[in-house]
Amino acid sequence: MTTATDQIVPDSEHRGLVARLPQPLRDYALLARLDRPIGWWLLFWPCAWGVFLAGGARQWHLVAWMLLGSIAMRGAGCVYNDIVDADLDARVARTAQRPVASGRVRKKAAWAWLMVLAAVGLVVLLQLRWQAQIVALGSLALVAAYPFMKRITWWPQAWLGLVFTWGAPTGWVAVHDGDLGALAALYAGAMCWCIGYDTIYALQDREDDAMVGIRSSARALGSKVRPGVSAFYAAAVALWALAFWLVHPDPLALLALLPVALHLAWQALSLDVDDGDNALARFRSNRTAGFLMALACLVVGSAG
Repeated sequence: MTTATDQIVPDSEHRGLVARLPQPLRDYALLARLDRPIGWWLLFWPCAWGVFLAGGARQWHLVAWMLLGSIAMRGAGCVYNDIVDADLDARVARTAQRPVASGRVRKKAAWAWLMVLAAVGLVVLLQLRWQAQIVALGSLALVAAYPFMKRITWWPQAWLGLVFTWGAPTGWVAVHDGDLGALAALYAGAMCWCIGYDTIYALQDREDDAMVGIRSSARALGSKVRPGVSAFYAAAVALWALAFWLVHPDPLALLALLPVALHLAWQALSLDVDDGDNALARFRSNRTAGFLMALACLVVGSAG
């Protein structure tokens, strides 16, 4: 007999809280990944970076709206991904109990839930100035294409990097019109960071992915995952340093990056590619990395 706990995927962070919900509500919470807040934090932090580095240190109301938008749109993206990937998810041990893949939530109901979450996102979108609204809407095509990338490329993590860090240009344009070079460097660094952490996340599924033909950077890198992750993290820090320099050309400003650089170095050096628990812990620690980067952006953006 399948229990409530059995129907929660292994990497859930709030097993007890979600398990207490009535079955229908629990399934919709799982579908939007409300049991795994790491996803919305990773989507939110680049938004905060863009706002803070662009000089919006006092616009905390904007940051709060972007957090709400990150929760809603990350949930909507996960629902869409599960609808598209239901057949693949059903063949992978870690994802077989997802609500759509398991058949507990029908696709029509999942589409309705997606619309509810998208409506929340629309409310948030309307709080932004029109320039930022246009930038935010530009991500929709990238989001729609993402679930298909694992079928056609070995590097779906690179596409995720485009999608999941779109908050950086959105947050920047929400408060600032210029310094596009700094924005480009911030966004490119965020993309490298995303490729690195999602490669770590993909380590959990390498064996199942190989059996069902799902491609990932973790499989593409093979035995070189650790140096690969290290290279992406190093590129992220270098690009962020460039962004900081373009905003505030002072060597002392680069010191603000030291905490996040050390944290990413720890992740890469302590990563055990054969230990799923180790990989999951390193992946989740990017919530801290994002926070440290936000503090750095706040300091440099205020000084610039």
